Amino acid sequence: MTVDLVLMTVLKGQLAVLLQRRGQEPFAGQLALPGSFVGPEENLEMAARRVLAEKVGMTEGWLEQLYSFGEPDRDPRMRVVSIAYFALLPVGSLEAAVGGRADLTLASADVHEMPLAFDHVTIIAHARARLRGKLAYSPVALALLPDSFTLRDLQAVHEAILGTSLNKPAFRRRMMDSGWIEGTGEREPAAAFRPAELFRRTDRHRSRHRP
Repeated sequence: MTVDLVLMTVLKGQLAVLLQRRGQEPFAGQLALPGSFVGPEENLEMAARRVLAEKVGMTEGWLEQLYSFGEPDRDPRMRVVSIAYFALLPVGSLEAAVGGRADLTLASADVHEMPLAFDHVTIIAHARARLRGKLAYSPVALALLPDSFTLRDLQAVHEAILGTSLNKPAFRRRMMDSGWIEGTGEREPAAAFRPAELFRRTDRHRSRHRP
């Protein structure tokens, strides 16, 4: 049994995913999701958090179990079932990981035509669908924003996840009515024209690790 991690962020206005170039067979040289076999003394979450620490250098953070993938031919070596987890991380955390590792890269999450190893294109597609679905009923997008942000920033994250433009007035009304955010009473610094109001998570959504 293995765990695979779909670690996502927003990079230059697009949803991006962390990929690793495999150094051994099968699929040597191809990009894949970071993952590992589950150790004999580990449960699934322990294994997922070990991979998170090894690949990204993070020992804490929100991870959500996504789905189990067990097609008989998904791994040419033997019958392997993978439990996928996904997480949203600030872009700085993933860029720092990539900067120190030649085998890691951040790529567009639109990977349907990329030759990824195993069934990782399918896994990423499941993660994108789950993430898009969660936008309707949870403040999951806040995990990708700093402690204070503008409504423009929040809309940009939603648009990156959905892959489409949103109506500005309707989006802002929905966010203000959601109870997920509140004004800070401050405005963005050094803005040339009409500095925008800054917002933050409300108290019950203050932790970015559990959207």
